[in-house]
Amino acid sequence: MADSPSSESNQVIKDDIKVAPGEHLEKGISNKSHGDINTNLEARIRNPLEGIPRDELMSRVEQFAHEKNLTEHLPLLRKGALVAQNPDDIDNFKGAEALTQEEKDALHFEIEHKWRMPTKLFLTIATCSIGAAVQGWDQTGTNGANIFFPDIYGIGDSSTRSKILLGLVNAGPYIGSAFIGCWLSDPINNLWGRRGVIFLSAHFCLWPVIGSAFCHTWPQQLACRLLMGIGMGVKASTVPIYAAENSPAAIRGALVMSWQMWTAFGIFLGTAFNLAVFNVDERYNWRLMLGAPFLPAVPLILLIYLCPESPRWYMKKNRYTEAWNSLVRLRHHKLQVARDIFYIHSQLELEFQLLKDSSYAQRFGELFTIPRVRRATLAAFTVMIAQQMCGINIIAFYSTTVFRDAGQSDFQALLASFGFGLVNWLFAFPAFWTIDTFGRRSLLLFTFPQMTWTLLAAGLCTLLDQGTARTALVALFVYLFCAFYSPGEGPVPFTYSAEVFPLSHREVGMGFSVATCLFWAAVLGMTFPFLLESLGVVGAFGLYAGFNVCAFIMIFFWVPETKQRTLEELDWIFAVPTKKFVRYQLTEALPWWFKRWVLWQRGAKLRPLYQFQEKEEERKVKGGGGGEGGKVR
Repeated sequence: MADSPSSESNQVIKDDIKVAPGEHLEKGISNKSHGDINTNLEARIRNPLEGIPRDELMSRVEQFAHEKNLTEHLPLLRKGALVAQNPDDIDNFKGAEALTQEEKDALHFEIEHKWRMPTKLFLTIATCSIGAAVQGWDQTGTNGANIFFPDIYGIGDSSTRSKILLGLVNAGPYIGSAFIGCWLSDPINNLWGRRGVIFLSAHFCLWPVIGSAFCHTWPQQLACRLLMGIGMGVKASTVPIYAAENSPAAIRGALVMSWQMWTAFGIFLGTAFNLAVFNVDERYNWRLMLGAPFLPAVPLILLIYLCPESPRWYMKKNRYTEAWNSLVRLRHHKLQVARDIFYIHSQLELEFQLLKDSSYAQRFGELFTIPRVRRATLAAFTVMIAQQMCGINIIAFYSTTVFRDAGQSDFQALLASFGFGLVNWLFAFPAFWTIDTFGRRSLLLFTFPQMTWTLLAAGLCTLLDQGTARTALVALFVYLFCAFYSPGEGPVPFTYSAEVFPLSHREVGMGFSVATCLFWAAVLGMTFPFLLESLGVVGAFGLYAGFNVCAFIMIFFWVPETKQRTLEELDWIFAVPTKKFVRYQLTEALPWWFKRWVLWQRGAKLRPLYQFQEKEEERKVKGGGGGEGGKVR
């Protein structure tokens, strides 16, 4: 890691966050702190070229072009560096670096038509979407097969042994992901690049899946599903990064969020296929359900090597000529290529200076030892484990079993599961418009109470007498539960976890977050057969309704809002001690909410927790002083 920050760096943090009298940020923040990266690196990485005189900038560009064998592109690189430094001043460049009208039009087109992507970028996004769909379909193979294969494997009775083994088979992919796959992502990425990792992981989602259709014993099935899990873990930790690194900034956030949406689409495809093959001979239908998820893995394997490799990965390996060629395929105009390659290079220079002595193990340990990073780890852990606590995967894994135990026929249960998959996918779309407006934390705090009562209502409806009304009501409340989940706890965890960590710890932090999510998915998969057996549908749903309440409380106290914040502002947010954040929620936010929404006091005011100071020059322009004011963001 970088050297410990100076007292001046620490003062920057204390000056940037207003703290109540008598309080301090946290003991130990000055020793082995992340203060340097929190303030200087993150702020500079947003634009590492800011403030460099033009002559010096041109000198850097020329040196860069010679060192990286890009001299043939030197005139474009000069223009690109100026655009990267002053993107809002492109009409005022003078001399040889003045932009042509064609170049200006290309830059304006990028902003005004951000979704009109080059063919190769569109192919990259489509391929990443297929990778997410593979993930979703892999999860639903056993959903329909659960009503057939336990008896074939001799684990269909109600004994403790059978329940453990059934849960183990269902949890196999998540065990493989959480304990092996997620942790292999970093070293394999280093060796083979993003495309290589996705190609390898697709094979793990192909051959073991086909093998699972031919298994005759539960140990064989478990082995196939463990291998499949390794591929799932590596892929889930890489595909979002690959999509983000290849995309222009204007659409990067939506692409990160789209991972969950297309995973939901894969779940929908799986439930649809399970329904389609239900009437096939019972000796084969469950085998088709288990083996069918190999289908989207085939185009993933074929398409991934038609996609460009991540330019950032090439640059990390000092392969700049290949990085240039990759960017040419991902951008409309070569000026955009020149701008992006020099800008990314400038970022990487800062990273390498600060992290050249940092190992993967050290960065993992710092997730829990550096105060600012530890708070991000706690928040990411909370939103990831909440995805399992909310109960969505008891539907994704066992919905067919749940509906059948609720009194429906096998076909009706599969039909209800199909409806669940459709709702899960369709209601993910609203997150595109709400995740950056309504906010991550706000979405979670709104949807978790709704998931609580809908899940509880679905369980209570199973107490009704057998009949059409009971079937319809159970399905209705399960669908409502899913409709609240899909724009909230569905897309938020992966988006939130990808943004809360500082750049220095983003990859290892994301790996830890994904491993957390999939580990608890494995725990859920193993324990739910016991819950269903001992508590019944109503008891199991009631228990997870209670878990929703617990998750809501954890989110309320541990998860700050991050919408529309720059990376610099997120450093300020996560520099506030957890105990101060908790105290604010109890003494300020909760009383305000009660006054505003229970007592309907429209004049109730909420004192903001974060008070961001204005820049000195902004205060001078506005005639402000240096008092306790500040810019509330």
